[in-house]
Amino acid sequence: MDSDTPAFGDLERMAATIRCDIVQMIHRAGAGHPGGALSAADLVTALYFRVMRLDPRNPSWPARDRFILSKGHACPVLYAALARRGYFPLSELDTLRQLGSRLQGHPDMLKTPGIDMTAGSLGQGLSAGLGMALAARVRGLDIHVYVLLGDGEVQEGQVWEAAMAASKWQTANLVALLDCNRLQNDGEVAGIMPVEPLAAKWRAFGWEVREIDGHNMREIVETLEEVRDHAVRPTAILAHTIKGCGVSFMENVPGWHGRAPNDEEAEQALCELRRRLNG
Repeated sequence: MDSDTPAFGDLERMAATIRCDIVQMIHRAGAGHPGGALSAADLVTALYFRVMRLDPRNPSWPARDRFILSKGHACPVLYAALARRGYFPLSELDTLRQLGSRLQGHPDMLKTPGIDMTAGSLGQGLSAGLGMALAARVRGLDIHVYVLLGDGEVQEGQVWEAAMAASKWQTANLVALLDCNRLQNDGEVAGIMPVEPLAAKWRAFGWEVREIDGHNMREIVETLEEVRDHAVRPTAILAHTIKGCGVSFMENVPGWHGRAPNDEEAEQALCELRRRLNG
C-alpha cells in the first residue's frame, strides 16, 4: 500500500461521514430512501476511496472504472461519495430532490458529474454493466465495472438474463455487488418473493461467488482488490448488511426504506452517527 492509499480506519471514518451526509440530505429534502443508502455506505466508500480507478477532474476519462447504482433510489450514498471525492461541491448535497438540482431522486448520467448510468426502474443495472464490460473488451480498455444491486432487486428477471449472458461471455471485469440487507419496501425479501439460495443460484449461472460482511471494511476492500486483480470470470459478491446501518431506530425496520426523518429523528440519527465517527 503506497502513502496515498487510505487505511482501513480512514475508510471507516469516511463511511461514517457519508452516513451523516445521507441523513442530512434526506432530512433537508423531506423525501428519500435512507435504509438502503445507509446499508450500502461501506461498500460505496471502499469503491470510491480505495478500489476504483477514477479522476474526479475528468469524469469522462475513458480509462476509468465504471460504477452503476442499479438500486437507484439509494442515490444519496452515491451523491455523498461523489461530493466527498471531489466531483462537485459539498454544498450541492443540500439541493437533493430540489427543482433544478443536479441531484435527482434517482441518478441521472446526463445531469450529475460522475454518474456512469441513469437508474430508476429496478433490475436494469447489470445489463448495462455487462454492456460496458463487453465494450471495454472490444476497445481494449483495462477497466472494471461494478454494479450495486439490492437483494430485493434480484427478484427481477432481467438480472438473471444479464447474469446468464455475462457467464457466456466470461466478462471477468464485471462485478455484481449485492447489498443483502434482507428487506425491501414492503417487508422482508424472504416473505415477499424469496431469492435464496442466492450463492447457489449465482454459481449455477456460472459466476464466481464471494460472501462477505458488508460492514467490515477490511473484508470488503480485500475481497474487492483480490477480485479486481485475479478474477477469471464474472464475480458476484454477496455483502451481508443491515438496512439503516448506523442509526439504531432505522436498523432492520422496513418502514425506513423510503421515509425522511423529521427534525427530532434527524437530530438523534446524527448524534449516533457522530459518536461513531468520533469514536
